[in-house]
Amino acid sequence: MQAPNTPHNETQRLAALHALQVLDTPKQQAFERMTQLARDLFDVPIALVSLVDKERQWFKSHQGLDVCETSRELSFCAHAIAHDAPLVIEDTLQDERFFDNPLVGDLPHIRFYAGYPLRPTNGMAIGTLCLIDSQPRLFSERDVKLLGSLAGQVEELLRQHQLQAELTRTASHFEALFTKSATAKIRIDHTGIIIGINPFALALLGYVEAELIGQNVAMLTPPNIAAQHDSFISRYIQGGEPTVIGRGREVEALHKSGHHIPVHLAINAIHDDQGAVVEFLGVLTDLTGIYDANRRIRKEENLLKVLHQGITDYQALMSGERLWTFLMEALRELTDSDYALIGEVMPTDTTNALKIHAITDLSWSEESKHLMEQLRSGNMTLTNPNSLLGRVFASGDVIMTNDVYRHTKRGGFPSGHPRIDNYLGVPIFNGGQLIGMFAIANSKQPLNQALLDWLQPFTDTCALLINLYRQMAERDQVMSDLGAARDLAEKANQAKSEFLSSMSHELRTPLNAIIGFSQLLGKARRDPLSDKQQRQVGQIEKSGQHLLSLINEVLDLARIEAGHVPLSIEPILIQNVLDDACSTLEATIEAAGITLTCLPFSEPWYVAADYTRTKQVLLNLLSNAIKYNRQHGTISIAAEALDTELRISIIDSGTGIAIERQHELFEPFNRLDAEHGSIEGTGIGLAITRELVERMQGRIGVTSHPDIGSTFWFTLPITERDTSEEPASAFKSAGANASLQHQFQLLYIEDNPANQRLMEDILEEFSHVRLQTVASAELGLEIMRHSPPDLVLMDIHLPGMNGFQALDIMQQDPQLKHIKVIALSANAMERDRSYGLAAGFKDYLTKPIDIDKLTLTLNHFLYAAAITSRKTP
Repeated sequence: MQAPNTPHNETQRLAALHALQVLDTPKQQAFERMTQLARDLFDVPIALVSLVDKERQWFKSHQGLDVCETSRELSFCAHAIAHDAPLVIEDTLQDERFFDNPLVGDLPHIRFYAGYPLRPTNGMAIGTLCLIDSQPRLFSERDVKLLGSLAGQVEELLRQHQLQAELTRTASHFEALFTKSATAKIRIDHTGIIIGINPFALALLGYVEAELIGQNVAMLTPPNIAAQHDSFISRYIQGGEPTVIGRGREVEALHKSGHHIPVHLAINAIHDDQGAVVEFLGVLTDLTGIYDANRRIRKEENLLKVLHQGITDYQALMSGERLWTFLMEALRELTDSDYALIGEVMPTDTTNALKIHAITDLSWSEESKHLMEQLRSGNMTLTNPNSLLGRVFASGDVIMTNDVYRHTKRGGFPSGHPRIDNYLGVPIFNGGQLIGMFAIANSKQPLNQALLDWLQPFTDTCALLINLYRQMAERDQVMSDLGAARDLAEKANQAKSEFLSSMSHELRTPLNAIIGFSQLLGKARRDPLSDKQQRQVGQIEKSGQHLLSLINEVLDLARIEAGHVPLSIEPILIQNVLDDACSTLEATIEAAGITLTCLPFSEPWYVAADYTRTKQVLLNLLSNAIKYNRQHGTISIAAEALDTELRISIIDSGTGIAIERQHELFEPFNRLDAEHGSIEGTGIGLAITRELVERMQGRIGVTSHPDIGSTFWFTLPITERDTSEEPASAFKSAGANASLQHQFQLLYIEDNPANQRLMEDILEEFSHVRLQTVASAELGLEIMRHSPPDLVLMDIHLPGMNGFQALDIMQQDPQLKHIKVIALSANAMERDRSYGLAAGFKDYLTKPIDIDKLTLTLNHFLYAAAITSRKTP
């Protein structure tokens, strides 16, 4: 038996067959009538519509044959497909291809076969209309043509089948898109009558289907629109300019219960073959969640605005005696309340009293008006501990009621007193001490725990401001007030250490002002400070730098563990790093009364390491050796070569560490109970040190004995000196090079008033620089277009357009793209700096500002600008 050949276009042929979607479908009368007609016309016992699949032939119709498929290997039709032409075998026993085919010797005993290829699509032969007889017979050319005509009818049936399958699928798809869609959809006819609505729309509008089908769609619109709705449709059909159809806009839908639902409505017109509108499909997207979210965002923005203004402008508010009125009015606005008060708790010998700083006018008579004036002036305090107010300022309780007149602690209201429906009284604590309270009444918001929690930042801000108010009342000097505010900020920061790592930007922004202004005050030439003031300013800067180092340590550990700290591995002389580290700690060592000895090295060793990070490792280990040493103790530094490594040891005479706890030393935030003592620290210095050493392919360890001392050691790979090193040249100072005689224009884009004032004070020393400060990128761009500066300092987080967006606009503008821009941001992660430089900033400085680094950077760029100006005719 000869197996049929595989056609050269088999892949395309099978694709065409499967696209018909006919394989394994049930019997269809049209195909059965066609094969019966073929049997009758040609007087044969068997007529088949045979489809040749990859491994089989399947019969769509099989008149005279009981089976519905056979193997393709035995298939006569497969030979017709391979032949790609009508195949007639008048006597199979005389044909060497088929005489031994099992279908010839066994049932159905094929002696005659005639098959005409079926090509319903793309000319691909996917099967045959075939005739089979158990007796040999002749088959004329006329018979072949007649069989071809019948095959053409079968092809048409196959095409119709495919079309019907596609229509069915399209209908199912439409059903899913409309009925099962998770979007509200409504169908109306050209007169506005509802002819279909999906379940999602019914749920959104509160109806059942029977209530809407056959009704005008105007019933789903608010009354002010409903009367005009039909005219919208008719005007569109008559060719008028559409307002919603084909465009979409935000509107309100009318719920069955009567309330309005904000939705986005998109309407599409559906036309017939002649272009006439037959119906409209409306798609409604519920915007309730978005509107609610926007309301919450506006509410949060209002809260943040109040907190920001209260903290940043508190000096101006206090000096103008507007602080408490500002807070009271902000509280009323935030809570939609008619009345509010805010006051300070004054401890007495018997109980707490309340000094009211601001209160909404509740007067209803001349006598009550006089009482309100006394309360506002602070000449009168409240002392009754059993009233709704007293329970708050005397006992520190939160009092919340939505029915004042039924509350057990309500006092009597005099005749004519304005009606009070609800009331919320909130105590203000500072570290467990009750220092004030605020209260609201007749709030249009529900009084509940959610509102109380939402107001917590306001409460905390009030606590801060009450403390600042007390401090400013007790002290005359502004620096003392700033020191107290710094202390409060440090306490708050210590209580939120976990929050530090994710809020570096917010923490660095106020530190920028604290450290920057303290540096300026300490270096003031025009108005030098007294020795006492110098010590106070020095303490402010020292404490600010300490807070910054704690923040940096937490962020540094996170960056190192995440592998985000790039290292510049190069040959470095270890002696230079040791000298640098010891010089940095020289004053600390002297103040602690420690004797430091650096044992002589046998030779000048070079190690493969990052200079800055190696110095950080040494500083961490030496700092610990100083902090945990004895009074008048000793520290020794030694180095020895161990094969390919250099081992550096820091040996101290401290109290030592018990052997059973030495394994805890390098765990983050584990200070081995030292946190209960007087020595400051975060407990992550050694964790950072280990990570840095290991990233530089080194090892670290400790040996220690209680009451004797400890030896902390680390290793680094030994390497050869890089002979290509050249000493770096220093920048020229634009300030010193007065011969250039150029007045520089510097534009500073910064929205924070404190940072603006700081930059103005810093640049007072730059007599050749004219500083212009603006609070937004949009205004900065306008200024650049009209008066291009020599250099731009730009914050990243700005209101409206941010720094990156502004830089992109400058780079696209031929008039502005030549202007150099330096980023100055509190985003201080390494990836922030890398991203900023990649975006096109010429340099990326971080807050808090390092004034020396800023000065060096400005000198460098302004010197370059001066050279360019000098060369330009």
